[in-house]
Amino acid sequence: MKHQKMYEADDKMISLIRDNYSLLQSLGSFGINLGFGDKTVREVCDDQNVDTYTFLAVVNFTINGYRDFDDVDKLSIPTLMQYLRASHEYYIDFQLPFIRKGLQNALDEHDNLARLIMRLYDEYAHSIRSHMKYEEKTVFPYVNNLLEGRITNNFDIETYSKHHGKTDEKLRELKSIIIKYLPSDGLHNNQLSATLYNIYNNEEWLALHAEVEEHLFIPAIRWLERKSKQTDVSAKISNMISPSGTTETLSEREKDVIICVVQGMTNKEIADHLCISINTVITHRRNIAKKLQIHSAAGLTIYAIVNNFVDISSVNL
Repeated sequence: MKHQKMYEADDKMISLIRDNYSLLQSLGSFGINLGFGDKTVREVCDDQNVDTYTFLAVVNFTINGYRDFDDVDKLSIPTLMQYLRASHEYYIDFQLPFIRKGLQNALDEHDNLARLIMRLYDEYAHSIRSHMKYEEKTVFPYVNNLLEGRITNNFDIETYSKHHGKTDEKLRELKSIIIKYLPSDGLHNNQLSATLYNIYNNEEWLALHAEVEEHLFIPAIRWLERKSKQTDVSAKISNMISPSGTTETLSEREKDVIICVVQGMTNKEIADHLCISINTVITHRRNIAKKLQIHSAAGLTIYAIVNNFVDISSVNL
């Protein structure tokens, strides 16, 4: 029996399991092992390196449909990806083969309708595997790049969201045929009924899995994308104004040349002021442009002000 209760970090972890045994699978997906005694949710999560806020967000969402999270930016994306990956492994490596084995044991392989049921199930299983493998090969690497500060222009989470459709039509058809085709043999009838029960349970589990992706994972990645793009724009502006590490690469003479340019001097005036030839001034300016990737007097003025070569009050703007 499910308890319509909002679970908090100071609740005992064992209380969550007693109230909702279905959370046992979630614990495994988060990488939380049993044997935690009477520890609270926070203590168990801390011990097993799981983000408490994200764990409770998934638990309260899947148990009670709670969606009013304080801030999506509090969700731990690595924790969510760990949860989703482990869920994929469970479903692909264990649950799909387990259900298929149950169908095989309950059906007569020589019966045409039985073969149709197996074919429908295999088509359904293939569609689920393809969807989950797509996430493993495309979506998760994309998110890892975002987490590491690498922006990819040929993909975004909106592209994934638009194709994040349900794959339950084949399963609905399969269940309908199974219900209408129950063998008269008592043993096989019981086997098929048990397998059908497993299918219903896993259909519910898969629907919740998809909703976690839709209402937790995708919004969290949208937030990460916005943050990454803002950071990228800021970094580009910063590099235009004051490229990292470039101040040290300038020689003292090049700095002198920049100050002269900012003061509005011509190449000849700079040469006379610094007692060097015009050709040397031109060479210095070429080297400055190459090092800073700044080719205008206005750009050099901004650079000089930001790096305290000159005081803004002394510049004729």
